[in-house]
Amino acid sequence: QSSTTHKTHKTCINSVTLLISFLGTHTHPIQLNPIIMSSSSRMLLRAANRLTTNRITSAKPTATTHVQNITLRRWMGTQSPGSTNAPTSLATIHLEDGTTLHGKSFGSAANVNGEVVFSTGMVGYPESLTDPSYQGQILTLTTPMVGNYGVPDRRVLDKHGLPAHFESGKIHATGLIVQDYSHHYSHWQASSSLGDWLVEEGIPGVSGIDTRMLTKKIRSSGAMMGRIEVLDPNAPAPDFSTMPNSNERNLVAEVSTKEVITYGKGNPIKILAVDCGMKHNIVRQLVARGAELTVVPWDYPFAEELKNPKYAGLFLSNGPGDPTACVPTIENLKQVIHCDDADVKPIFGICLGNQLMGLAAGGLAEKLPFGNRGQNQPVMNHQTGECYITPQNHGYHINTDTLEDGWKVLFTNVNDGSNEGIAHQTRPYFTAQFHPEAACGPTDTEFMFDTFLESC
Repeated sequence: QSSTTHKTHKTCINSVTLLISFLGTHTHPIQLNPIIMSSSSRMLLRAANRLTTNRITSAKPTATTHVQNITLRRWMGTQSPGSTNAPTSLATIHLEDGTTLHGKSFGSAANVNGEVVFSTGMVGYPESLTDPSYQGQILTLTTPMVGNYGVPDRRVLDKHGLPAHFESGKIHATGLIVQDYSHHYSHWQASSSLGDWLVEEGIPGVSGIDTRMLTKKIRSSGAMMGRIEVLDPNAPAPDFSTMPNSNERNLVAEVSTKEVITYGKGNPIKILAVDCGMKHNIVRQLVARGAELTVVPWDYPFAEELKNPKYAGLFLSNGPGDPTACVPTIENLKQVIHCDDADVKPIFGICLGNQLMGLAAGGLAEKLPFGNRGQNQPVMNHQTGECYITPQNHGYHINTDTLEDGWKVLFTNVNDGSNEGIAHQTRPYFTAQFHPEAACGPTDTEFMFDTFLESC
């Protein structure tokens, strides 16, 4: 052996010895994330685990060995078994333009229809899939490998009683398309694979698809209807002329709360929030800043409710689909924004909330060719000249050319020039088409929650 090789082997032996010694004396579960470990570190950990396991099973039971066994069990519970096999069942995707794609099924054995869209986010599939704004859509992820860190425990709740790791209580995307599904997963918070979660929720997933080609097709032709065939991969393409378009449904009505719910009871700033498909992290962000959030359904008569002097402001949430379907919401909002000066209260809208505000203020809703979905959309703030990197998920925007007097453009998308927010020139009304609450994505614009509550 060369001198270098000998030193490397000696270093590995010393490292394993040190790690075994540490495992033998440590009294708490060790949480190591294999995703960020080097291959040599993973090798050392596997060797240490094997040697430690052998030592534990051959030794007399003690309090220390009991803790070590718990440590090893917890470690193994956060990754897939070595016997896990790659998916082999066939699946077919039919697109409205006549394209047929063949892949492997790694989710539920179900056939579904939906609008095929893409997101450029590299991480965050648990958050994206549970975002109500994806209702009625088949989500294509452009990042090549998906599933390698599994899915967190669905039973874990935060202090508000909401699922701690997700943006709603269920998967809202109709189906999932990826290039490379990682059937092996490993993460300290994982409780199952992505595939198992899709089966649990009845959602099909298809891997082995050239998502780069599919994304370029959507970019050039626009988002289109599609069908995932799992039960019979050889079935002929459907007649898309008779297939209902997802955007023709009132998707907001499908995802909005059916009852009034209050979060952060006792907090000093009382906010009335219209739920059009509100992400859980919006609730967390507002409550953490001192808001008592009263959440009402999309068609609730909030214009009258807002007259209650206890409310300091109005929040309009994100949501799916065509904003023009939300007629009751828009009519209520028109009453609110045109109120007497003495009755003015701050209003903040996010995503669909921006579109609803724009419609109430005289703007026009227009469908974007393929939408903006991902975590890296650049947005220009016209008031400060700053540019933010933002997470987004929408297929419509507001044409501001017909806005009523007194309104101005607040944000613009630097990539495609579409509107990203409006503001009133004299009243505390403002919106963001992007997602300041992130989850998932950059947190550059979280300050907007502070701006809103400080004005209340």
